[in-house]
Amino acid sequence: MATVLLISRQDAVKFTNINGSIDTDIFIQYIKEAQDTILQSYLGTDLLEKLQADITAGTLAGNYLTLTNTYIKPALIQWSYVCFLPNAPYKIGNNGVYKKNSDNAENISLDELNNLIDNARLKADNYTRRMIDYINDNTANFPEYSGNDSPGDVYPKGDINGIGWYL
Repeated sequence: MATVLLISRQDAVKFTNINGSIDTDIFIQYIKEAQDTILQSYLGTDLLEKLQADITAGTLAGNYLTLTNTYIKPALIQWSYVCFLPNAPYKIGNNGVYKKNSDNAENISLDELNNLIDNARLKADNYTRRMIDYINDNTANFPEYSGNDSPGDVYPKGDINGIGWYL
């Protein structure tokens, strides 16, 4: 299956302080990274793939639409932002790794950057907790959440700290 992202660059620009003129190529990789490494660890492989298949088919509806729009998107937007922030100032080109600098802007300190990342992570954790609570309160509506029996599948974390009980 082709890569299906659950949010767009426009979602990230609209709900974070990322500049609207940012190129898609600069940010899109962080959406994929957050979706594959963080979101999948909370949803599990089967539920994530179900959502991607429904989006591709244009059949995302009902509880899955509510889960995606109300719970997953806000969490994924913030997780993408968390992944993007430490890398935002750096570019790799033919001449090596360099740090972009605008003529009329001032670079922030490492403490300020860490504060931005921590703030985004707190928001991401909050949205993720709400997402997990919604899924746990409605497990009958999401049978894929407890599937993940195939080799290589990611079994979802039961809570935001990853300290869940599995029987």
